[in-house]
Amino acid sequence: MTQLDAGPSTGRAADTTAGGGGKGLGGNSVGLLGSAVIGVSTVAPVYCLTSTLGSTAGEVGLQMPAVFLAGFLPMLLVAFAYRELNKVMPDCGTSFTWTVKAFGPRVGWMCGWGLVIATIIVLSNLAGVATSYFWLLAGEITGNDTVAALDDNKAVHILTCLVLIAAATAISYRGMTATKGVQYTLVGLQLVVLAVFVVMAVAKAGSADFAGTSVDFSWSWLNPFSVRSFGAFTAGLSLSIFMYWGWDTCLTANEETIGSDKTPGRAALIAMVVLVGSYLATGVAAQMIVGSGGKGLGLANPETSDNVFAALAGPVMGPTLGILLFVAVLASAAASLQTTFIPVARTVLAMSTYEALPASYARVHPKFRTPGRATVTAGVATAVFYTVMTLVSEHVLVDTIYALGLMICFYYALTAFACAWYFKAELRRSVRDLTFKGLFPLLGGVLLSAVFIKTLVDMWNPAYGSGSSVLGIGSVFVIGVGLLLVGVVIMLVMGRRSPAFFRGEVLNRKTPVLVVEEP
Repeated sequence: MTQLDAGPSTGRAADTTAGGGGKGLGGNSVGLLGSAVIGVSTVAPVYCLTSTLGSTAGEVGLQMPAVFLAGFLPMLLVAFAYRELNKVMPDCGTSFTWTVKAFGPRVGWMCGWGLVIATIIVLSNLAGVATSYFWLLAGEITGNDTVAALDDNKAVHILTCLVLIAAATAISYRGMTATKGVQYTLVGLQLVVLAVFVVMAVAKAGSADFAGTSVDFSWSWLNPFSVRSFGAFTAGLSLSIFMYWGWDTCLTANEETIGSDKTPGRAALIAMVVLVGSYLATGVAAQMIVGSGGKGLGLANPETSDNVFAALAGPVMGPTLGILLFVAVLASAAASLQTTFIPVARTVLAMSTYEALPASYARVHPKFRTPGRATVTAGVATAVFYTVMTLVSEHVLVDTIYALGLMICFYYALTAFACAWYFKAELRRSVRDLTFKGLFPLLGGVLLSAVFIKTLVDMWNPAYGSGSSVLGIGSVFVIGVGLLLVGVVIMLVMGRRSPAFFRGEVLNRKTPVLVVEEP
């Protein structure tokens, strides 16, 4: 092993820092392709598209492709920050570990909490979408509308959702090798079906069947300055940022990846290129065939905007191939449901290893080499969150997705700033260091901070998101800010239980990080 960032340290974490053997995780389990596939799978492009194409079109109209590009820019800039930090600190705690070293234990703890709670939110939404498409697919296959309607039965929906969460938890519990094997098939399936949808949509655009909805392609669709207002742009951008979220799973699995210092960063960049290409192609094709209007098959129709592919599958692909789109959405949500346990479980493992959470979460399964207790706890938390939110709010899917954008901006921005601050002494060494360790991360952090602040202001209005409210305050604001405040409370409790961590004695800039060298 090679020791990086060496210096004095105290506490339990000094002997259990990064490296596949440091925390007990299974090292050298995933290569470049497997890591990139896991990154794409966690983002779940088909799930993201069916959930947010309509909402984004409703906010920005035909400039949806431009907003997809705009959302890609800060993600790319932050990806450079992750890459540079991972080179010197390939720790599965990623954002948590890096921000603690840059800004101290409290900022780092809240950054870790932002990642954890964002993951729980998206896991609940993934489970909900997978459940809906399970029953829709069952109805299509059997030709029985009664079967498809079972999804409208709240008890059946919740029970099915809990079964899917349990299955995903079990697969993740068995380790990265099991995860990788499942993902190759599911990711390949959804990307192929998405490509078929794009080709068929472009081919049918302008035909007699879509004469009332088709729109000719225009390069203005790629111009973000054509969005009608800044408020609409930031709302659309928040949704766009959500659509890229999850690529950092490549980094969270760094201690289990072959070439842990370089491979995860390269895999993240590959994943993001695949994602932006998929989003642009699908967004353009969908607008060409049905437009972005609010009536009929228009993407912004409020009756179908939260599940666009359910409405477009039959008209665009026909009754037979349309079933494949249902399968692709189910595969996308199920695949992401399984891989999304990776970042939350490993972040919790790292936080526990460094005494920021109870020690029991630092236990690694002796056979599967996974953070078993953390994985199971994440599964239980997801099940409870989704059940409660479903029973309380009929608009839980829309509002939690909007709230998720706030969480993502929060911890990504902190990580980007942490990179610039951590490497501040190195920025004058070369143009490369200045650019990739300083300017790019700093710009990415500023952009995401601007979206965070604007979204925070906008979501106070009950009209933001689904239009529901709590005591006159927008439910999206209540969900987003409320969950961050829950993190503050838990942090205060942990401050009493683990004073050494919060005094900076367990993890600090000088804490040694051990990197497993390849044989």
